[in-house]
Amino acid sequence: MSKRPYVVASAAVSLDGYLDDTSDQRLLLSNEEDFARVDDVRAGVDAILVGAGTIRTDDPRLLVRSGGGNPAKVTITESGDLDPSARFFTTGDVDKLVYTSAAAVPSARARLGPVATVVDGGDPLDLHRVLADLAGRGVERLMVEGGGAVHTLFLTAGVVDELHLAVAPVFVGEAAAPRFVGPGRFPPGRLQLTETRRIGDVVFMRYHLGQAARDQRRLREAIALADNCPPSTTFRVGAIVVDAHDQVLATGYSGETDPHDHAEEVAIAKLGPAKPRAATIYSSLEPCSARSSRPVTCTQHILDAGIPRVVFAWREPSVFVDCVGAETLRAAGREVRELPELAELVKETNAHLPF
Repeated sequence: MSKRPYVVASAAVSLDGYLDDTSDQRLLLSNEEDFARVDDVRAGVDAILVGAGTIRTDDPRLLVRSGGGNPAKVTITESGDLDPSARFFTTGDVDKLVYTSAAAVPSARARLGPVATVVDGGDPLDLHRVLADLAGRGVERLMVEGGGAVHTLFLTAGVVDELHLAVAPVFVGEAAAPRFVGPGRFPPGRLQLTETRRIGDVVFMRYHLGQAARDQRRLREAIALADNCPPSTTFRVGAIVVDAHDQVLATGYSGETDPHDHAEEVAIAKLGPAKPRAATIYSSLEPCSARSSRPVTCTQHILDAGIPRVVFAWREPSVFVDCVGAETLRAAGREVRELPELAELVKETNAHLPF
C-alpha cells in the first residue's frame, strides 16, 4: 500500500446536513469561536485540499488567520478548468498544487503554470495516486475542507482518518442546496466519537475512522495501564504491543518488576525471541532515547525488536534528559504517530513531576 498523508476531513453543516443554501451569498454556519478552532487545525497541517467546485463557488483564500505559517494549498479537478485569478492562487506565499487528469494536464499547465504546479493525477484522476504524490512531497497531515463531492470521494475511498463536524443550529431545507455528502459506499459500521464540544451555539464533534480509531482506543488503554505503576520519582508510563490484526501481544508499565523498568522494555521483553514484524507499540510517553538507569534505551529496544510502527501521546519533556526518540525512530525508517490530543491524560498521571 502506498504511503499517504494523515487525512482530516472538516466541515460545518446545518442540522439537516447542508453545507450552504442556494442564495448568492455564502451561508456562514460556523461562529467566530469555531472559525478560530478551524484556524488552529489549519495551522497544524501541511496542506489544505478543496475541490475545484469550492474554488469556483466560494473563492476561498485558505490561509491561517492568526498570522502563523500557512500550509500548502491543493485542489483536484478532472477538467483542470480553473481561473488563475482565484484567491486560491493569488493569496499566500505557499505552494499551490493542482491535480488533474492526464488528458487535461497540457491545457491546465498553459493556463495555471505561472501560479501553480499542475500534476498528472492519472487518467481518470486517481485519488490514491494524488495522496501518494502528496506524501512524496512531504505532506504528512492533509486537511480536506470540501465541498460535498470531495468529502464523498475521500470518505468512500476509505482514506479519511479524522472527521471534524461543526453542526450549526439552523435548517436549510432546500433540495438543491449542497449537502455534506452524496450517495456512496461509506465505511461500514459506526464511527468512533472521540470528542464533543460546545462552541457557542455550535456543536463540534470529532470522529476517528479505521486505523486512526484503533490507535485512539489502544493508546488510551496504554495510558490507563500507567495507573498500575508504583509510586515513582520518574515517569509513569504504560505500553501495549499489538499484531497486524490488533491482537494484544504484550503489555507493560513502568516499575512493573523492578523500579528501573520502562514500560516499553517490559512489554518487549514479554515477546521473547519473536520478531513481530507487523506489530505496533503504543506508549503513553515518547520512547526514551537516553537513560541513566540501564544501558539500552526504549528506542533501541523497539529497533532491535523490529517493531515497525510506534504510536505515543506525549513528547517527553526535558525533566531528566533531552529526548529524541521520535526523530531517531523515524530516521531508522519506523512509522511514528503522535496523538497530542491525548497528552493531557498522560500529564495527569505524571503530575508528581516538575514539568
